[in-house]
Amino acid sequence: MKLVFLHGAGNSSLSFYYQLRHFRNSKAIDLPGHPTGQPCTSIDAYMEWVRGFNAARRYKDVVLCGHSMGGAITLQYALRYPEELKAIILLGTGAKLRVNPDFMKRCQEAGSSSSNNGAWLEEHQAQYQKVAADLYPVLIQRTQEIGPKVELNDLKACDGFDAMSQVKNIRLPTQVVCGGDDALTPVKYSEYLSKEIKGSRQRIIPKGSHFVQLEKFQQVNDAIEEFLATLKG
Repeated sequence: MKLVFLHGAGNSSLSFYYQLRHFRNSKAIDLPGHPTGQPCTSIDAYMEWVRGFNAARRYKDVVLCGHSMGGAITLQYALRYPEELKAIILLGTGAKLRVNPDFMKRCQEAGSSSSNNGAWLEEHQAQYQKVAADLYPVLIQRTQEIGPKVELNDLKACDGFDAMSQVKNIRLPTQVVCGGDDALTPVKYSEYLSKEIKGSRQRIIPKGSHFVQLEKFQQVNDAIEEFLATLKG
């Protein structure tokens, strides 16, 4: 069984720092453009890229775990190629990811001139406030390396994603995890996924925000570990 993590918009494999330390032989993918290469312009294109990545490495019995945009990619993969996955984990995500226009505007302004990136960077600094002090500067540095243009690209891809009417067709074992205080992909998004995906499991992490896997990593790791144990029987 191969546990593969997919990060969110404008993020990187660092989003799963604590999961990689806990789950031996797991893999967190840096999607193209994050920070090297050219980013894909749609969730479907990212999904096909991930599929090629997995195939090239001959991963078997893949458990795909996606956060935010990574969750959208995971849902698309599960709908299109369910036979290639053993199970999915949906972390702080939704069946539809409509983006606040203000977020895209900040990215656009920051991308047009380095002197305009103050508000964009402050937004990320606020998102990582609850992360451990030693990891915080590393996350901010990676955010700057990826940059607002790539994040804007990702947000547009998220904004165009809508699988609300399709997720009910997923038949794979599914674990849904969400921070109780997640404002970007609120609990109601996870509740919808849990309701629509037959047999899915749900875990709400109290006081966790959008980056719950970095803030409350022990609880998230426990939820993942308990779910993986059900797949071995």
